[in-house]
Amino acid sequence: MTYVGAVRAALAEVGDPERAAQQQAYMKSDLPYVGLGSPELKKLLRPLLQEHRFVDRGSWEAAVLELWEDAAHREEWYAAIALLRHRAYRGWLDPDLLPLLEELVRTGAWWDVVDEIAGHVVGHVLLEHRPDATPVMDAWSVDADSLWVRRTAMLSQLRHREDTDTALLARVLVANLDDTAYGREFFVRKALGWALRQHARTDPDWVRAFVRTHDARLSGLSRREALKHLG
Repeated sequence: MTYVGAVRAALAEVGDPERAAQQQAYMKSDLPYVGLGSPELKKLLRPLLQEHRFVDRGSWEAAVLELWEDAAHREEWYAAIALLRHRAYRGWLDPDLLPLLEELVRTGAWWDVVDEIAGHVVGHVLLEHRPDATPVMDAWSVDADSLWVRRTAMLSQLRHREDTDTALLARVLVANLDDTAYGREFFVRKALGWALRQHARTDPDWVRAFVRTHDARLSGLSRREALKHLG
């Protein structure tokens, strides 16, 4: 049995219909849930990821896409992300993967999957391959069709700490201030503030200076998020 088949077979044997309905309503998801919490899903996936190892990149990417495109339950999307994030395939997290990740972001188009992809997968690609990935983040930050692609660019350095490229961070955030194409969308405003709040843990003076410089173009939400822990 393949990884995809094993995931679907395992999901078919578990779940809680009442919880599934609550999860679907909370997430405003067109895809139904099986009804597993995050700890239970991680426990279910752990042995499957261990047992079903991919020796070539093409099969790995194909499995991610199969889980994503043919999903009957949202947990299959989470299983696809778990496959992307597994340590065994870290060497395949490179700029060649960015078109696939962009497709997942565009079609997933909601914070639960987009933020995992942005912070963990796209972020790793960017950290390890800055010369090739930085122009892609610049392009994503001004995407004409998807606020989620823009959000991904803004959140791509959440885990970079001292290795943050502040010039890139400034560009992708300025591209999404309140007077820009998607700047008044809640999920853009929230991402902007979150990116600043996270970087404030490493360089609070940089964040204060950014807020001062762009104060007139920042939403109250973004400003509050940015300064949340700075007093």
